[in-house]
Amino acid sequence: MRILALEPYFGGSHRAFLEGWSQAGRHEWTILSLPAYKWKWRMRHAAVTFAGQVQERLARGATWDLLFCSDMLNLAEFLGLAPPAVQELPSVVYFHENQLTYPVRVESERDYQFAMTNMTSALAARAVWFNSAFHRDAFLHALEAFLSRMPDYQPFDAVAGIRAKSQVFPPGVPGFAPRGPRRAGPLRILWAARWEHDKNPEEFFAALGLLKERQVPFRISVIGEQFREVPEIFAHARRYLADHIDRWGYQQDRTDYEATLLEADVFVSTATHEFFGLSAVEATLAGAYPLVPRRLAYPEVFDCHEGKAAQEFFYAAGARGLADRLADLAGRTESNDSLHHAARPIRDRLTRFEWPNRAPILDEALEQRRA
Repeated sequence: MRILALEPYFGGSHRAFLEGWSQAGRHEWTILSLPAYKWKWRMRHAAVTFAGQVQERLARGATWDLLFCSDMLNLAEFLGLAPPAVQELPSVVYFHENQLTYPVRVESERDYQFAMTNMTSALAARAVWFNSAFHRDAFLHALEAFLSRMPDYQPFDAVAGIRAKSQVFPPGVPGFAPRGPRRAGPLRILWAARWEHDKNPEEFFAALGLLKERQVPFRISVIGEQFREVPEIFAHARRYLADHIDRWGYQQDRTDYEATLLEADVFVSTATHEFFGLSAVEATLAGAYPLVPRRLAYPEVFDCHEGKAAQEFFYAAGARGLADRLADLAGRTESNDSLHHAARPIRDRLTRFEWPNRAPILDEALEQRRA
């Protein structure tokens, strides 16, 4: 099949998803993309921009069998502007995130026009894919609540229509080379989330502060993407924890990013918002011991709801609960207990997300959309 992919925000997980799938899959891809910059403007203008680019490709003889886009595209608007040859293609929209439940610091700042764009894109598509069932359910529940606030002409049928054509297709991740022998030293803790408030950095650094007060030896690598506004806690933590830092800041190069993951003993998430948890999956596959809260998409992604595994890899909410678990893991490291070996059961579960395993499933799903 020949796939036309439109990505208005070609960066981060959006870029990794398309590049990973197109390289590992069996279909032929044409990826039209725009730089990951000023996401609001991308959502507003991408339909117009891509309509022009597609027209140019068609004039040069390009043809496609299916249209694939992310939630950042106003698909309904694009189809209204696109040439008939593209309007008639079966289309799939993939929701990495959505603008109804994506967190904002103050709810009054949320622009509901972008939520309407998500809804109309889903209505216009033949199929709607979400990266987790948690994400799908959160979006549809929020959409129904959102429409109920409309003064009249509330299109509740839209929710049922989107639900009927929604499916869950998690993304893939690259594989990792086998981890070498662990370097001597204290517990190495990794933070690899966006530097934003929805990742709850205050709780993470509060837990590290408790470890420092208890004189528990540890090292940290605090990486992850940063934006123009960074929570103040990061600057404070960098000063307070200066003697514990191995790496600090976004790892631009994939090689440096993977090296950081391979060095880590334990990956920590304190997120209050997570639709999938790509960095958690990658860090665990790289050999880190995952320590995540029992909420959001984590139980689904880790396939770990109850029992021993849940007790092992989930921690009680709050900085003190996290600090207690990290202190325990630090003690196990000092006694030469292999955290890498202890995390093997959960790591084996996550191999289903490696691209050689994911790509054939996604390829087959696209072929079914074409039928």
